[in-house]
Amino acid sequence: MADVAVIIPTLRRPDSLTRALRSLFAQTGVSDRVSAIVVVNNDPAASASSTIDALRPESPWPLVYVSEPTPGVARARNAGLAATDAALIAFLDDDEAASPGWLAALLDAQTQTGADAVFGPITGRAPEAKDWLKPYLERFFGREGPAQTGLIDHPWGCGNSLLVRATALPGDAPFSASADHTGGEDDILFAGLSARGGRFGWAADARVEEFAPAHRATLNYALTRAFAYGQGPSQTAAAARDWPGVIRWMVIGAGQAVVYGLASLGLTLIASPKRAQMYDRTARGIGKLFWMKGFEPRFYGAAEVARLEKTAGT
Repeated sequence: MADVAVIIPTLRRPDSLTRALRSLFAQTGVSDRVSAIVVVNNDPAASASSTIDALRPESPWPLVYVSEPTPGVARARNAGLAATDAALIAFLDDDEAASPGWLAALLDAQTQTGADAVFGPITGRAPEAKDWLKPYLERFFGREGPAQTGLIDHPWGCGNSLLVRATALPGDAPFSASADHTGGEDDILFAGLSARGGRFGWAADARVEEFAPAHRATLNYALTRAFAYGQGPSQTAAAARDWPGVIRWMVIGAGQAVVYGLASLGLTLIASPKRAQMYDRTARGIGKLFWMKGFEPRFYGAAEVARLEKTAGT
């Protein structure tokens, strides 16, 4: 029974996209479950079409190409959903490569737990990072969870996930376009799922590797992302008009900014490699304080297209 589709949004990463797709072609134990692999090209220049044409003969399942020319991470995910009616949706990012048993492990975990959304572990890779930064960055781009498959009490991000369409992805466009340029579209989605009583699961064997491209394997990028992650709890409380919750998170953030900021200063003075982790915690604390509109970093959509065009022109 072909009941699962894998969606990969992409934007001008042909080599990375090729690696991601070939890792899907090598999946084991799911030959009768996959209805399609859907690649959403979120580039106004439609740059991924030639890559898809070249790889289509290698795919054991239909390889569907979707063009969403308006840049935006939520738009890309919604466009992928519109291209399939599969009951189960797996998401893989274009900078990730799945282990051969990845999809089978996600499906087994969903069956075992009955969860509406299932997540798996990620091994971060930052091959171009400076030596002292590499351990921090590889932890930053990775994620670890329980050693055993089962239910968990909080969601992770969409990269490396399996969602039950009927319960986790309501409506025609479940990802909020308000997050097109900032990211966090999955946070909004899963906050809504949690409010509806949805359940989250962990697939301990559904491992992928995430390869940070050179422009992301930097301290500046990671700390900007850490700041944005820190904004998340305050923003979620504000969206629910939970103003006491907003104040609580801001107080927590202020404490983190002071404590971790002082620790960062001390570790910087002795040039400790551990200072990067303290910078990260400080940035997350500051994010809880400055959660308002106007302070949100822009990682996706038009901002990413502009960065790529600037890079190409230099």
